[in-house]
Parts: sequence; structure tokens; C-alpha cells
Amino acid sequence: MAMQQAEIEAMIKQALPDAIIELVDTAGDNNHWQAKITSSAFAGKSMIQQHQMVYASLGSKMGNELHALALTTQAPE
Repeated sequence: MAMQQAEIEAMIKQALPDAIIELVDTAGDNNHWQAKITSSAFAGKSMIQQHQMVYASLGSKMGNELHALALTTQAPE
């Protein structure tokens, strides 16, 4: 079972309310996504910590309903 874009965005926004999210379905199957996420919550965090925050927001969906997520994260400039 795949995840729709709106569901992914809602889960991330719940954890990171100010997030600006750009999602691209790279395979056209709602299973392989590329995301660019900008959030003030990332300020002062390493890239690994930022990615862990996003993965935590997706919980058990990551690796199951959401097969692959290529991430680019950043704090606002």
C-alpha cells in the first residue's frame, strides 16, 4: 500500500508545523518520494538529526507504506 502526498505532508506538518515541504513522486507509484523540507526546527541540528526528525514524524509508515524517501532538509536562511 502506498502513501498519498497529502498524507505524507500532514504527518510531517504535525511534527514540524512551520515546515515548507516540496514532494516529488519519483517513480509515479506513491512509494518513492523525494522531499525538500525547510523548518526552523532544524536550526542548529546536524543533517542526521534533521533527517531523524522527519523519519520520526512518519513513524511506522517509513519503510512500509512509504517505501523510499530521499531527503533534503534545511533551516530557513
